[in-house]
Amino acid sequence: MDILMHPSYFPNIASCVAMVNASDLHLEIHDTYQKQTYRNRAHIYSANGKLSLNVPVTYSQKNRQFYKEVQIANDGKWQAVHWKSLHSAYSTSPYFEFYADELKPLFLKEYKHIFAFNMKCLEVVSECLQWSLTYSFTEAYEKSSTNLDLRTLIKARKEKEFALDPYVQVFSNKHGFISNLSILDLLFNEGPNTLNYLKNQDFNQFKL
Repeated sequence: MDILMHPSYFPNIASCVAMVNASDLHLEIHDTYQKQTYRNRAHIYSANGKLSLNVPVTYSQKNRQFYKEVQIANDGKWQAVHWKSLHSAYSTSPYFEFYADELKPLFLKEYKHIFAFNMKCLEVVSECLQWSLTYSFTEAYEKSSTNLDLRTLIKARKEKEFALDPYVQVFSNKHGFISNLSILDLLFNEGPNTLNYLKNQDFNQFKL
């Protein structure tokens, strides 16, 4: 199935379910950047519940920019904060140490553009999973598409809820199961089973 999506920062599980079900995955690169989306944020499970990790960007609503042109605001220590948050949240998970060496370099090297950084994150995750992820980039922006258009998955507000199978999470005894977090939550808790989990979810609900 041909699927059209936006790349995001360590995509949530629903987005990854869509990706594994795509026979041809098309990634949108001709859209204008919008706030309140997963382009620069990811949700993880901390000791206090759901925690949002936000990548600071240099962007003005008045001067619209293409997503691929928006720069990361690297004047702060956001990468150190994100890695510390991941370590705090998942250091006791079954597979954090197994994947940490592959993921940590993403938080040590400075990246200029959020789009390029997100693509690198996706590349590293696919390598961790030994997932042969293939995709193409769009050649122009289309308001409507003949492909299954799942670009709405990028929205962080009023997002659609999906019925995803529960799995054991580090702090589930405190806050219960939290669905559709970043793929990192699934990776650190399920490890090599992550890809099987994604393939076993009901994809029909994405077509509604």
